[in-house]
Amino acid sequence: MNKILTAFFCTASLAACAQKTTTKADGKINVKEVSRIETVLASDAMMGRKTFSPELDKAADYIASEFKAAGLKPLPGTSSFLQPFELLNAKQVSFSGEWNGQPLDERKALVITSSPQLDVTQSSGYAVEKIVKGESIFAKAIAFAGAKTNTVVLVDTSFQRDFSRLSRFKRGMYRSPVSVVFVLANEAPSTFHITASHEVTASRLANVVGIIPGKSKAKEYVIFSGHYDHLGTKKSDGTDSIFNGANDDAAGITAVILLANYYAALNDNERTIVFAAFTAEEVGGFGSQYFSKQFDPASVMAMFNIEMIGTESKWGINSAYITGYEKTDMGAILQKNLEGTAFKFYPDPYTTQQLFYRSDNATLARQGVPAHTISTSKMDNEPNYHKVSDQVETLDLQNMTRIIQSIALSARSIVEGKDTPSRVDTSELR
Repeated sequence: MNKILTAFFCTASLAACAQKTTTKADGKINVKEVSRIETVLASDAMMGRKTFSPELDKAADYIASEFKAAGLKPLPGTSSFLQPFELLNAKQVSFSGEWNGQPLDERKALVITSSPQLDVTQSSGYAVEKIVKGESIFAKAIAFAGAKTNTVVLVDTSFQRDFSRLSRFKRGMYRSPVSVVFVLANEAPSTFHITASHEVTASRLANVVGIIPGKSKAKEYVIFSGHYDHLGTKKSDGTDSIFNGANDDAAGITAVILLANYYAALNDNERTIVFAAFTAEEVGGFGSQYFSKQFDPASVMAMFNIEMIGTESKWGINSAYITGYEKTDMGAILQKNLEGTAFKFYPDPYTTQQLFYRSDNATLARQGVPAHTISTSKMDNEPNYHKVSDQVETLDLQNMTRIIQSIALSARSIVEGKDTPSRVDTSELR
């Protein structure tokens, strides 16, 4: 009977079981709080938190209020938890192109620029890169779209079916002097000439960011993040028309808020902890890209991006997977800190989907940071993914609570500065 009771309480409170001592942080992560926050973020009043919508701003204000209540501080040099940035939309109004002296079909070229007029030839000094057969076109394209130098990217013709989908990068860009031209071609031409004109408009967005300043290692950062935007609504047909996004990713933001409460109460972080709620993930990951570029990658010791943890993983309860598990030893550190609990972190079982370089952790991961996404989403069979049925009622809030508790406990040694995960080997990206 004692063994049964011990197992029950370990499952109910992983942190307390593993620590065998209580702290004032214990109890901060509980089912009641998980339900409270989830219910607000995924409510019909949020209208699906679509990028650029008033309801997205409403969600940002709510998250900021939760950060303030937890006792977080804004980023140094700012007075608000909102991290504003400008996102551009470029509508192409004209295009002409020649490739090796032959006309270039507009459907085989994609111009990413914040300049109203672009005129580029082989003599313009553009770097030439490639996306070759067998690579992840979207992961590579995201990296190239944020290039620091003017670039022509040759996209292997095997990606012809997916090439048009790269147009999403034209719907959201940062103001930049850099232009990137994707061309569906296998070999670099001896001569080319591409001109394009655009109508460029600007819109304002904001991440929500708060910190707990570190003590002895204040210039070393540990990041907990998720994204708060979702898909909005669809045309009403007399049934439900709101994409509530309870799992995607109100679940991740709920975790970030409760982790903020936990670590603020614990108050033993030697490293500075950054809590970030990203915007515009669903339209291209623009919020996390902007946020990540504000940091020196060498100063970021770890990033825990939390995405869709509201349903059971393929292994059942008390489990989650870590994207890019094999790329650093962070997963091993987390599992070591969970000894004595029933919880287990697994490597990502969906490696063919290239999740490591597709999620909000990707910008920092490409720069060597041990930045990983934690999820339970069954990517081959998640019945409510991107559907109006993704509602709070479909989530396992008890299991979700245990996942958040496990993240909190397993990250303790990194936050305290006792463990430092190994860096990502970026040579594979060159």
